[in-house]
Order: sequence, then structure tokens, then C-alpha cells
Amino acid sequence: MKKIGLTTTVPIEVLLAAGYEPIDLNNVFITSEDYSKYIDIAEKDGFPKSMCAWIKGIYGACIDNDIKKIVGVMEGDCSNTKALIEVFKLRGINIYPFSFPHSHKKEDIEIEIKKFINLFNVSYEEVEKVRLRLNKIREFSKEIDRLTYIDNKVSGFENHLYQVSLSDFNGNVDEFEGELKRVISDIKKREPKSMKLRLGFIGVPPMTSDIYDYVEKFDARIVYNEVQREFAFPRASKALNIYEQYYDYTYPYDIEFRIAELKRQISERKLDGIIHYTQAFCYRAAEDIILKAKLDIPILNIEGDKLNKLDARTKLRLEAFLDMLLDLKE
Repeated sequence: MKKIGLTTTVPIEVLLAAGYEPIDLNNVFITSEDYSKYIDIAEKDGFPKSMCAWIKGIYGACIDNDIKKIVGVMEGDCSNTKALIEVFKLRGINIYPFSFPHSHKKEDIEIEIKKFINLFNVSYEEVEKVRLRLNKIREFSKEIDRLTYIDNKVSGFENHLYQVSLSDFNGNVDEFEGELKRVISDIKKREPKSMKLRLGFIGVPPMTSDIYDYVEKFDARIVYNEVQREFAFPRASKALNIYEQYYDYTYPYDIEFRIAELKRQISERKLDGIIHYTQAFCYRAAEDIILKAKLDIPILNIEGDKLNKLDARTKLRLEAFLDMLLDLKE
């Protein structure tokens, strides 16, 4: 299959219908044993120190892995993506644009997806056939999520990993389906392990993935990964078509739509507190002001940059936050 890079989650159903192998460059970047080399590639090519590490990582992953085609999200994701796309064009990379319209109107979303379908010269019927196939696999992700917050058999990191991977199905739909089936079978054999504190993790997926194991040292577990769960489209089975499915996707639209889903999950999962992760130099950091005003739950905002491990200061802040939550609970 032909490879095509993604800057974030897009209607992958269209790409698969067109015979492409989608590759989420975020996942390539952050799972690399030498992830910093991708940042170095970007900075050597002129990207400023003061730009988000994710943008630089995406660029480096694309260049280093010789990706020649990219789907760039021009609206509804990172404000720096437009500049990134211009640099990709300079490097001779073919760009296929897609937008999540700010209006968040169903008719506008339908227009954008139809443009995307026409761009790849596939039919609506072909796309819907792929969507139904993928949604069967997304049900396995929902099962892992239930085994996390209901059965207490899944770690916060596993919950993160198997949901965020659905942005590109690890590049192979059939293999990933088999992996999820094996994982679920193994998880169901585990004994439940409850923690005193139930946490939510909201904001972009973290550079510092060791945060999941770290909080578990303090009798706490992250049982809700907001954006990762959205990447897995947990409500897709209720959508009548691809237009409804991407209308109901909270990540790229206005914050009030996102907050409504957050409130539902805080209640359903009986969360004690929330960790709000933001990335250095990202405009989304300002959303912390709104979230703290609108959500009636303790929230700790932590910021990541280039490191893929928690620094000492952030560990101290996490420990203090968890101590406070334990005091409130007891």
C-alpha cells in the first residue's frame, strides 16, 4: 500500500478506501527510541526553539522516514500546522488538505468530507464500507476502556496506548485487530486492582508517557484519557454516516462542545481530579482558564516541552496534588 502521513486524526476511512497506508507521524515521533533526533532534524532545518516539540517531531519523522505524501489539517487542530505544511511543500512533499470547520455545523462538515472524498477519487459507498469495518475494531477499544474504569484491570498507560493507536490503526487494520483481541483476552484474566484515586487526563496526549506509572505510585490511576478516547471514536456506532461521526468528534471544535462530554465522563467515571496536560508554546494552554471555570473538579495543569520523562518539579507538583485529593477524599 502507498504510505501517507497524518498530522493528526482525519477521516482515515477515505484514505483506506483509496488504498493508502495511513501513518500518524505523532505516533512515529513519540514511540521512537531516539525521538529527540526528529526534533534535531527540524531545528537544523530552521525551526525555532520556541516552537512546539510536537510540530518539530512531526516534521522530523516525515523527513527521516521519507514520507512523500501528507494529509495536513488546516483548520481545527494546531495553529502551527499551516506553517508546517508550507515547509513540507518547500521540501517537495505532496499535501492533501483537510479541515474541521470552526462553525461545527453538520452541513459544513459534510462539505469538507465530500471534498476529501473527491480529492482521493473514491465513492461515498466505498468509504462507508470501510467505516463499518473500522467501527467493529473500535468496539475492542471501547472494551479496553470499560475494563479500565469499570473492571479496574487496565493501567492508565495501556488505556492511553490502545486508544491513541486508533488514529492510524498502527498502519495495518487486520494486524491491529488481532492485537486488540489478544490484549483483551489477556486482560480479562487479570485480577482487579483498585486505587483510591480515580483521575482523568485531558488535553493533548503527553510527551511524558511515564506520568501514568508515576501517579500509580500514589494509589491513583488515570481511568479517563480524553483526547485519546476521542481518537478512538467511542460514539461512532451511533452515527448514521461518516458525516455524523466526524461531527460528534470533540477534539477539533469549540470548547463548550468538548466540556459537555467532559462533564459526562467525570460523572460516569466518578473522577476525583483531573490532570490537564498542555504543550509548551501551544495556544491550547489558555484553555486551562476556561476548563477550571467550567468544571467543578480539582484540576492540575502541567506543561510538557521536549522531555519524554517527567522532570523533578512536575513530579513534586503531581505528588502535592494527589496528596490534596487523598485528603479531600478521606
